Amino acid sequence: MFNSKKKAEENAAEETKTTSAEVKEEEAKADAPKSAPEETKAPEEVDVSALQKALSAAQAETEKVKAELAQLTDIRLRLAAEYDNFRKRSQREKDAIYADATAAGVTALLPIIDNIERALAVQNASAEDMRKGVEMINTQAVQAFEKLGVAAFGVAGETFDPNLHHCVATVAAEGVESGAIALVLQKGYKLGDKVIRPAMVQVAE
Repeated sequence: MFNSKKKAEENAAEETKTTSAEVKEEEAKADAPKSAPEETKAPEEVDVSALQKALSAAQAETEKVKAELAQLTDIRLRLAAEYDNFRKRSQREKDAIYADATAAGVTALLPIIDNIERALAVQNASAEDMRKGVEMINTQAVQAFEKLGVAAFGVAGETFDPNLHHCVATVAAEGVESGAIALVLQKGYKLGDKVIRPAMVQVAE
């Protein structure tokens, strides 16, 4: 029993020593001088002269770009105006050409109309006189078309061409090859290579 009591006292003394040592260590840490903060580096000096030169160069480049943009805008506006004038001039010329062509056609047909009116004004004309008058008017019409460059086409016996002829029927025709025109019901007319009206025909089977 005596030994147990002595051992307990020794353990208590040991714990007291440990606690005292920890307290002293904490106090030493508190009393220790704090490390000085790192010194702040001074900013590097800015080259103001270089910045001013760069700014001047940038402003000069901006002015140059503005001048080029203004020049391009002026060119674009000029081209747009020239194109608009060209379009209007072309339309006027086109209208003038159409008017001139129409006038030329009417001028060529006027003598024919005059003769038709004269023939109708004749009272009690014989059938023979009427026939001669119609033949003369037909001759005038052919001559007028020749002046205008208009040619008639479509003759029996020709090979049928769908680009020139309009077939309204196929018929059995003696002495006419198959696929050839057997009968022309209405002549066709063309101006140069342009077909004004296809010929209306019947084609042999």
